[in-house]
Amino acid sequence: MTQVTATEFKMNLGHYLEKVHTEDIWITKNGKMIAKLVNPNVSAVDSIAGILKEQISSDTDRYSIREERLERNAIDD
Repeated sequence: MTQVTATEFKMNLGHYLEKVHTEDIWITKNGKMIAKLVNPNVSAVDSIAGILKEQISSDTDRYSIREERLERNAIDD
């Protein structure tokens, strides 16, 4: 993860567009996080897996996460 100010990001856009292939870019303005630039070729599950490391199993995919969420929030009639 790289953290950069909005001004720095704007002045060096090309550099950060190359860098996003290997890591997420967090953009700040006035000391507050305003945006996160992520590689669109990395799935959300892969991103979560990288953050949570061993807290989720390696066979987890977006469909199993969706099913689990639906089951957890199901309303019994």
